[in-house]
Amino acid sequence: MSTEVDVVVPTPAHSTLGGVLSYRSELPLAPGTLVRVPLGRREVCGVVWEAPADRGGAVEAAQLKPVGEPLAGLPPLSSTWRELVTFAAGYYRRSLGEVALAALPPQLRELDATQLARRLKRSAAATVPGSEAQRPQLTAEQSQALAAIAAEPGPFLLFGATGSGKTEVYLHAVEELLRRDPEAQALVLVPEINLTPQLQARFEERFGTGAVVPLHSGMTNPQRLRSWIAAHAGSARIVLGTRMAVFASLPRLGLIVVDEEHDPSYKQQEGARYSARDLAVYRGRLEGAKVILGSATPSLESWQACERGRYRCLRMPTRVGAGALPRVRLVNMQHQPKGALFSPPLLAAIGERVARGEQSLVFLNRRGYAPVLACGACDWRSECRHCSAFRVFHKIDRTLRCHHCGFTERVPRACPQCGNVDIAPLGRGTERLEEQLAELLADVRRPDGEPVRIARMDADTTRLKGALEEQLAQVHAGEVDVLVGTQMVTKGHDFRRITLVAAVNPDASLFSSDFRAPERLFSLLMQAAGRGGRDAAQAERSEMWVQTWNPEHPLFAALKRHDYPAFAGQQLKERQQAAMPPFAYQALVRAEARTQEVAQEFLRAAAEGTTGLPGSDHVVVFSPVPMTVQRVANVERAQLLLESGSRPALQAFLAAWQPVLQSQRVRGLIRWAVDVDPLAI
Repeated sequence: MSTEVDVVVPTPAHSTLGGVLSYRSELPLAPGTLVRVPLGRREVCGVVWEAPADRGGAVEAAQLKPVGEPLAGLPPLSSTWRELVTFAAGYYRRSLGEVALAALPPQLRELDATQLARRLKRSAAATVPGSEAQRPQLTAEQSQALAAIAAEPGPFLLFGATGSGKTEVYLHAVEELLRRDPEAQALVLVPEINLTPQLQARFEERFGTGAVVPLHSGMTNPQRLRSWIAAHAGSARIVLGTRMAVFASLPRLGLIVVDEEHDPSYKQQEGARYSARDLAVYRGRLEGAKVILGSATPSLESWQACERGRYRCLRMPTRVGAGALPRVRLVNMQHQPKGALFSPPLLAAIGERVARGEQSLVFLNRRGYAPVLACGACDWRSECRHCSAFRVFHKIDRTLRCHHCGFTERVPRACPQCGNVDIAPLGRGTERLEEQLAELLADVRRPDGEPVRIARMDADTTRLKGALEEQLAQVHAGEVDVLVGTQMVTKGHDFRRITLVAAVNPDASLFSSDFRAPERLFSLLMQAAGRGGRDAAQAERSEMWVQTWNPEHPLFAALKRHDYPAFAGQQLKERQQAAMPPFAYQALVRAEARTQEVAQEFLRAAAEGTTGLPGSDHVVVFSPVPMTVQRVANVERAQLLLESGSRPALQAFLAAWQPVLQSQRVRGLIRWAVDVDPLAI
């Protein structure tokens, strides 16, 4: 006898097709079962779901399309996993099927039952047990933090200085979880792929290779499927991944760790624009799992949550080995030679480190050789013909490359506009920094009499598979004297030999129109400083140099004292006075079209449809404006900001507004999307 089953299938947010569709099945199928179902002319992967409460009248089963074969061999996805997906789809205004299916490995969505059975046979991995080597002696602060985690429900904000041993707390917390329940599972989130290798190595050393699986977008599809199956089947005890791993199927989840919880990388910027950090806290509540958010510079949202008693703040202000934090030295660039990229005192300090056999880290958050190539005889600039942005000059391969759409051309021999052969780079990127440092330090010698060794680490030098691991190994082995890089080198890395860190040009963020820019800059500088002096024996002589044209800025005063609480208090006070998050709640509607007029016309029409909607009395709807980078890949972009003092009012408003947005028919519109709790406006 056939019965009606409800299945979620991948449908985009703009589609009026519901996320839950009804099918006919000859077999009883439990919610959470993966099945193949027909959708139009295609057959797609779907997830059996609970019947929606607002469904209309019953349909004769004979009139429904039949379900294809279920993916036998996989246990159904748990009810708490389905609750997490339902919440994420509702809160971030995406379709249920889009979120649910995007959370599954791409290869799993393509397999039929026979192919899956073959994969399951091959997925068993050999397990190498962890090392029984003696554990590091815990500090008093680490022991106090672990005692609180064991005794209280959380969520916890582990506010620990760089080098205070937060990772060891994570390892012990997982160890304690598995001691109490050997079948339990832990989820450890990191903000970026490049942080997974070293953390994975530490977890595997402690718990064994088979117990730890990575999960991130840098893996191949077969690798992701293998890790996902190990987590879903319960054979993997620990899943270590980036933001996508927050949706991993973990039937015995008992602990969630979000390392560097302040990092903007936890916010997805396309598709379902979710915050993995916020979903981790929500998932912990759903699963009854403890949640640890770790950072030396917590987000202001998490800091405020501690002040209001929603999170428990665990402080670890002291470095392991009682080493001092690097002394911060500000260099007033107004008193340095005109046009100097590196001040003479900074160059001398780097030279001293090289001569002593120590390492230095120099960072600038801009890759390439120069952000613009320009002609001095006319007004030509290296603009991208497809974007409202400049193409970046990459000297190493003599190209002009757009970092937005990827459009690349060889550098012209002469100005395309006037024929002048004297076209020159404007500004500086990491490539130029590396070149100029090599020239300026040409006479400096290492203790063995050899010349200085300079390496650059950014998205360009780590593009090839294995390049990142190779470069990190060289730094750890002491084969690099000066490391030049973007912000990717300032996060989470445990460089033991670095005693000098230099920020070359951080001033742009001091006067940005983005109200979050000071928070991000302070976090970046504090994290960068934390790469220095991590070996307690060298901590006393470690320094953080900051070249600035505004040494009197209050941000630098807090940085010199390593005083995050003072900085956070001042920022929260300013945010409250301006009614900015976290004291207000925001959402953006972004529209993309062939012309700016069409994009704004869609947003204006949508705004006109907000009158009388639930919550509209508590929501401010601003006028549509072009985005900062207005055109990308020949697509014009505009945005409309919504703001409210009440999160429930904003959510009710967005839910009622969704049908209005879906009903808009504007010729030339390409796509639109809602971004709840946006990080960039």
